[in-house]
Amino acid sequence: MTSVAYLYSDPLLGPPQTVEQWPHAIEHLYQDFAIDRPQLKSLLARVEDSPPAERPEYLLVTSLESLAETLTELTDRLHQLDNLGITLLTVAPEATANHPMTITVSESPASEPAATESLPSPLSILLATVQQRQQQRRLQRGHARNRLQALPPPGKAPYGYRRTPQKYELDKSAVPVVKAFFEQFVLYGSLRGAVRYIDRRYGKRISPSTGKRWLTSPVYRGHTAYKDGQTMLNTHAAILPPDEAAQVDRLLRRNRSLPPRTASAPRSLSGLVRCQACGSTMTVSRVSAPRREKAYLYLQPAGCPRQPHCAALQYNAVLQKTIETICTELPKLMAQLPAVTGSQKADLEQRILQKQQLIEQLPQWVNQGVLDETTAALRRYTLQNEIAIAQQALAQLPPVNLQELFRTVSLPQFWQDLSE
Repeated sequence: MTSVAYLYSDPLLGPPQTVEQWPHAIEHLYQDFAIDRPQLKSLLARVEDSPPAERPEYLLVTSLESLAETLTELTDRLHQLDNLGITLLTVAPEATANHPMTITVSESPASEPAATESLPSPLSILLATVQQRQQQRRLQRGHARNRLQALPPPGKAPYGYRRTPQKYELDKSAVPVVKAFFEQFVLYGSLRGAVRYIDRRYGKRISPSTGKRWLTSPVYRGHTAYKDGQTMLNTHAAILPPDEAAQVDRLLRRNRSLPPRTASAPRSLSGLVRCQACGSTMTVSRVSAPRREKAYLYLQPAGCPRQPHCAALQYNAVLQKTIETICTELPKLMAQLPAVTGSQKADLEQRILQKQQLIEQLPQWVNQGVLDETTAALRRYTLQNEIAIAQQALAQLPPVNLQELFRTVSLPQFWQDLSE
């Protein structure tokens, strides 16, 4: 019993296919990376020129659509294999590796898709499924080619841009709204506050979840992100500058450690204070006398289990004590931190520079015949994504002048200006 295996991989659709364990022992593995499938054609030509006794009994493939790009070509290949006396076994997705599916066809020719009506009904159903998957692969291949050319992904352009055949262009009527949203978030660190601001100022109503997508979307930073998780840099004009984008990332990381709605609350200590005695979170309460404008703010436990309940605390007294504690403890923390060096920054910048140099060398390698156009485009696509990851890590590094910033934020006036 002799068996050969065939693998087809499209570089545009992902990494080369591999099979950990074939259900049969194979004598030879043929693998193609081009649509015209030269290795498969070589295999069939070699089998036709061989005596029947030397022909393999089985041809193992991962799926039927790996044999051809169209249903007409596939049915021709199936009849060709049947005439050569080779049994076709599929490993996936029609079957599992432990239970491969055997494919056989009738002796009648099938040069058109309509001729599949003369085939057995189960095979006709299978070929219809294969035809659908072939169409999906052609569509995915078209999207992949667009990605390599840094073209916009399919779908409506994000708010603030309008779509052109080659890239996103700024929508001048919507750009002020998006800029105002980012400016408000950078100033106050409040997502819901920024959402309310553009609703009040421009009449643009969006949900907080939409605002969160705006803050994290690479589109507003001038990059294009695709469904496969890759990012192409500097594909269009950016609305959010790089320094503001880094500050947005810092604020989002800070907000993740806070209770929900704390960043957008009107009081500085909302959601941040716990009672030392009972451990309950403390909420801000406002008390005023009838027909009097003056109001008093208190912090009281939200769910105190003690009897009698823990007493409320004056809000302003707690706020002032908090500012004093920060300004006292922060210099001590600063003294314990190691000196911030630029080694990490220099390493990331060097890595980015090396990858940019590789991108510049790709046209030369294509001219020398080292790489073909498709491989060079794939390599450029991968390097661009690696540069994007390195630049994101670079933007998230703490500033080099961290010691000076600590001295600034150790001043009571700094925190009093930020509070109510």
